[in-house]
Amino acid sequence: MTVAPPYRLLICVPALVACTVKDTRKAAVDSVDAAKRETTLAHAPAPAMPATRGFRQPQSVRYDSALDVFFVSNMGGGAAAPGDSAFISRLRPDGTIDSLRFIAGGRGGVVLRAPRGLAITGDTLWVADVDAVRGFHKGTGAPVATVDLKALGAALLSDLAAAPDGALYITDAGPRQHSDAKHGDRVFKVAGRRASVALHSDSLGSPTGIAWDARGKRFIIVQWDGARILAWRPGDAQPRTIGFGANQAGGVEMLADGRLILTSRAQHALIVHAGPDEYTVRGFSAPADFAVDTRRGRLAIPILDQDRVEFWALPPLHP
Repeated sequence: MTVAPPYRLLICVPALVACTVKDTRKAAVDSVDAAKRETTLAHAPAPAMPATRGFRQPQSVRYDSALDVFFVSNMGGGAAAPGDSAFISRLRPDGTIDSLRFIAGGRGGVVLRAPRGLAITGDTLWVADVDAVRGFHKGTGAPVATVDLKALGAALLSDLAAAPDGALYITDAGPRQHSDAKHGDRVFKVAGRRASVALHSDSLGSPTGIAWDARGKRFIIVQWDGARILAWRPGDAQPRTIGFGANQAGGVEMLADGRLILTSRAQHALIVHAGPDEYTVRGFSAPADFAVDTRRGRLAIPILDQDRVEFWALPPLHP
């Protein structure tokens, strides 16, 4: 059967004055079985004006409902890139650029090597940055804290999420080839500027995205080296498999209505779990750690290999 979801795609390219809104074409939905469907969405054409400057390897987006802005972490070539090339951008609610280099490595005492996941607690914007967690005032961009996890063996911090008590939990995605057991897959905890290992388990499978599930009072974790969707409560010795998505997962979010959404770079897709239903929305080249605009019901998805952020309406509860 063929359906036409009410999706609209907004492509945000920093070189443009405003973002371009295009209607997507009809989506072909192939019924796999009663519990799983796959949807292919064709992207709108790329903007006629190419981006000559702007995002550089955008890895993560976080929406702040209090300020009604988006923050975007840019790896800027990664930790091995020369100079201070990494930065964090701030976008307006319509997706246009408010400040491209709102927080920039090498400026005003800021250190940024290869920022990835973002989280917000109070007035602080937190970022996972290789082997440290760094905090910045979300209004001014001024650095306020650095928690070094190198002594705990942090290798590649990927994402972070806050528990209701304000503690941060941070995934470490690798590298897994270290022979020393302390370099295995872990989730770290930062509370009161003190760091510890909250979970050390081979079953984590190079954990990437992490999100707090308010309904289940637990964290949801997705994997780079596996397709499992894991649930874990602080204090538990092991995570529990609650479903399957796809490997090379980037971001994951739990919506208030119970929908679980994750991105997969291997599948070039969003994967949506809604109760017993699961379906895949394809057509993204390299989707990374996305954000949910809770005011407007949109997803802000960084496309790592195209240096842009796309805004999509939330996928429907059922395809």
